[in-house]
Amino acid sequence: MSHPATAARHPRPRRLALLAATLLLAACTDAAPHTTAPQVTGPLCAALPTGTDPGNPTFLAGQPVDEALRWIPTLTTFEAALRASGVLADLPAGTAVTVLAPTDDAFAATFSEDNWDDLMTHHTDQLRTLLKAHLSTGAHPIDDLATAGSTTTLDGATITVTRTGTTTRLADRADTVCADYRATNARIHIINAVLGPLPVTADGTDHRAH
Repeated sequence: MSHPATAARHPRPRRLALLAATLLLAACTDAAPHTTAPQVTGPLCAALPTGTDPGNPTFLAGQPVDEALRWIPTLTTFEAALRASGVLADLPAGTAVTVLAPTDDAFAATFSEDNWDDLMTHHTDQLRTLLKAHLSTGAHPIDDLATAGSTTTLDGATITVTRTGTTTRLADRADTVCADYRATNARIHIINAVLGPLPVTADGTDHRAH
């Protein structure tokens, strides 16, 4: 006949093992969303950092939007203009934002080097207005913008958003070339043309070097 105290000991290890397994399963379930890398789409994406390269989409997803923009090599002109103008810093704390970011080539096709430097140095109000034409509140995936059919930018303009095959067309003027970068409280969509009413300094006859 077994001793009552001895019989009582056996269930405890089994309960502990079951509890450990439950906690492990919960930990794996909680961790799963963080292992999914952000998916960027568009013809330019293959030329931008991927995998474990500095500036890859997974790394950028954990960065504030202003820092994330610094890591995308084709956005040096746009990022410098945002930083110089202070437009992002003027947004209320915690504001989610969608960034329609023209490439360096897009700026080079729109402004001469002298005209762009003049805009950056002497026409801050015009620069800020131009940049606001590329920002909207809310962190919107490109599919959501296309489904809505339009978005209102911070300069007060409403632009059309239309799906065109593998890319998305904005204001019948620019196409996404690498969409759906994530940043903290933001989405970044790289586009191939400058949006908004162009300042009088715009002149694409003398392309800028980047």
